[in-house]
Amino acid sequence: MPSASHTWTLDSIPDQSGRLAVVTGANSGIGQVTAEALARRGAHVVLACRSPQRGQAALDRLLAEAPGAHAEARPLDLASLASIHAFADGWDHDRLDLLVNNAGVAMVPFARTADGFESQFGINHLGTFALTGLMLSHLLASPDPRVVTVSSEGQRFARYDPDNLNAERRYRAMFAYLQSKRANLYFATELQRRADAAGLKLRSVAVAPGLTRTNVLTGGANGNRGRLYGALIRLLVRAAFRPTPEGAKTSLYAATVPDLPGGAYVVPDGPLQLRGEPVLRNQERAIHDTATARRLWELSEKLTGVPFRLSDDATYTAHPAQEA
Repeated sequence: MPSASHTWTLDSIPDQSGRLAVVTGANSGIGQVTAEALARRGAHVVLACRSPQRGQAALDRLLAEAPGAHAEARPLDLASLASIHAFADGWDHDRLDLLVNNAGVAMVPFARTADGFESQFGINHLGTFALTGLMLSHLLASPDPRVVTVSSEGQRFARYDPDNLNAERRYRAMFAYLQSKRANLYFATELQRRADAAGLKLRSVAVAPGLTRTNVLTGGANGNRGRLYGALIRLLVRAAFRPTPEGAKTSLYAATVPDLPGGAYVVPDGPLQLRGEPVLRNQERAIHDTATARRLWELSEKLTGVPFRLSDDATYTAHPAQEA
């Protein structure tokens, strides 16, 4: 595995020929860079985007910049279980080698998804959970399946409240966002534990991108916050956040490094994980909090109605652990 002491660039990505990948939220930001880099290295990439128009525009840009690339765009709205089911039901490839769970929203005004979930918890975690579960049979048809889930360096500061995951009591945008990103890390590590218990080759990896220039704070629901908000956020992003390709490094590292261990958490190696080169970090409390991860998993299956069929006969029992 490459050493984090050396600069890892998009040119470090090994040949991806023959690999079939889905990248959610691939029409902009980190998702777009991830999809383009995978396609440039030979993968067949499915751009899974909420807006068919923006998805097609992203596909057109990709094919214009990388003639001969193998890519397609398909609609997927993680705020709708019906859309997630439609995406999975419409899968017509013989397998799926890589699923990059990138799409999400950040610090948006309070809203509910089509299924009644608080939008950040519903999109960032429950939508990701449901999509992975529904695509699991296709992943397990691959000889080397991998799932990459984009969390956030901010998850370390989450006040994880299992009784207020869905804004049952009150809503504060930042806390709801950080809590949903903590849920992403719980999900990714619990998926690996369950895959290991079932004796599967599946590798589940979580990543934190660091501070990155994307439109997540100004697009979508945040686009209605007014001109002053938009101007201030754009100024902050330009001054303090790093270019989008730098933020995509951890996702691409997690998706392509051949001998990366399942259950890894890939973060920037700089101060507070805000910038730097990809490195593995295993000291996060959430990684080892199996009890909370197990309860979140069981709740997520109940809320989404999507059970994970990891095997026909394997029974998974998490080891007791101290909760965060």
